[in-house]
Amino acid sequence: MSNDLHPTPLSRRRFIGAAAVTLAGAAMSRFAFAESKPSTGGLTQIAAGDPSSIRPLRVHAPEAALTDLRRRIVATQWPERETVDDASQGVQLATMQRLANYWANDYDWRKVEARLNSLPQYVTEIDGLDIHFIHVRSKHENALPIVVTHGWPGSVIEQLKIIEPLTNPTAHGGSASDAFHVVIPSLPGYGFSGKPTKTGWDPQRVARAWVVLMDRLGYKRYAAQGGDWGNAVTEQLALLKPAGLVGIHTNMPATVPDAVAKSLKDGTPPPAGLSPEEQHAYDQLDYFYKHGLGYALEMANRPQTLYAIQDSPVGLAAWMLDHDASSQAMIARVFAGQPEGLTKDDVLDNVTLYWLTKTAVSSARLYWENKLNFFEPKHVELPVGVSVFPDEIYAAPKSWTERAYPRLVHYNRLPKGGHFAAWEQPAAFTDEVRATFRTLRQPA
Repeated sequence: MSNDLHPTPLSRRRFIGAAAVTLAGAAMSRFAFAESKPSTGGLTQIAAGDPSSIRPLRVHAPEAALTDLRRRIVATQWPERETVDDASQGVQLATMQRLANYWANDYDWRKVEARLNSLPQYVTEIDGLDIHFIHVRSKHENALPIVVTHGWPGSVIEQLKIIEPLTNPTAHGGSASDAFHVVIPSLPGYGFSGKPTKTGWDPQRVARAWVVLMDRLGYKRYAAQGGDWGNAVTEQLALLKPAGLVGIHTNMPATVPDAVAKSLKDGTPPPAGLSPEEQHAYDQLDYFYKHGLGYALEMANRPQTLYAIQDSPVGLAAWMLDHDASSQAMIARVFAGQPEGLTKDDVLDNVTLYWLTKTAVSSARLYWENKLNFFEPKHVELPVGVSVFPDEIYAAPKSWTERAYPRLVHYNRLPKGGHFAAWEQPAAFTDEVRATFRTLRQPA
């Protein structure tokens, strides 16, 4: 059967350039062995018009797709329990069974769907591909536009908690002068953006698309923020030096010196003379390269092989949870009933978005496309702010950060938080973004 998606009553509106999506299509489409045409990420244009126009978008998952999701969760073929008492063999069976039980019996996708539809969402074609984005303007005069880019296994769900504090700072501990107009795109192949049908959508190309997007929105001066792939895209955006970009902020900087990178690659002792802070970062990286990088290597080498995570919701969830040890441990605690920066619904909102949009494999291809050394300094010359959360893959030392970014305008080490900083610690994250751009808002 075709993967075409059908307009729903919510989307039958008579305006030029309107767009709507239904997610995942009819449940039976998941049993199709072939598609009649390439997937477009779920976007159905209701009225003909200029593809470069900005078209409003709403989302709605057919009830049949949600019923099919629950059926598949319940039908999971479970492996035996791990043979150790920790997570050294991967995401533990107890965690996944708790997650599956909640997902099948208590989770409500409609809540996050309503949250998404309460926000101004749009789609526009850039470089031949539909790009979805959330765009919330502040009511405050002289607000600074900012484009915020998510990573993997993230989505625009990661940034939902920071939209209100950034756009409405006076209601969230800030002043009117801290206000931002917020633009949050979905990466190509992720969420509601189109899925590339040809090669070439690497971080550099995404960065060029973001320049077009911000120009199309009429923004002549703006900031950029990102972590994970969002950092790779944001740093490439900074290297382009578009006329309007005033600076960038990152919570996952690329700062690892060549000597440290070589030692980690070769498995030789670390360079002599590392400070305690630098040694800690080295140890974090050493652990990640030895025990945590497997998912990235598979997606970088053989993304198309990952049929299992496109076919099994529990398989997809386990793959996404096993991103880094600290995040995995935190999420395991969440499903064991311990309050954390994320909730059960937070975690499943994100996984369900991947499932319903069928983006498990299309999102993985970004790893295959990328040719950058992720943590290698990129020689960004624009102003940069760096926020270091302790449970990130590595906590970038200030010494490495100052060498990587000669125009470092802000550096701070936070007491709590990890890889999904905007999602886990939105108040602290918002404060960091505000602090970075306070001195960069007005032309020099």
